[in-house]
Amino acid sequence: MNANDIIIRPVISEKSTELMESRKYVFQVARDANKLMIARAMKELFNVTPEKVNIINMRGKNRRLRYRMGKRAAWKKAIVTLAIGQKIEIFEGQ
Repeated sequence: MNANDIIIRPVISEKSTELMESRKYVFQVARDANKLMIARAMKELFNVTPEKVNIINMRGKNRRLRYRMGKRAAWKKAIVTLAIGQKIEIFEGQ
């Protein structure tokens, strides 16, 4: 699997911006990705060495579409802790 297919997009929220102060970055990742695949993709895409990778499976929420019930897709979230002194530049432009 390609590194661009593993890491889909960064998750920007109030909680994730607070986590950045403690060298933790939050990404939406592929549903079939594991911790080793995510760590290798981070090294390949951003040239950083992750100390730790935590994974959370986010359940799809039920949504109402006018008169019908629909469901959002489930997704996987990864919280990546970087080594001391490292940071990802794309988040610094906020």
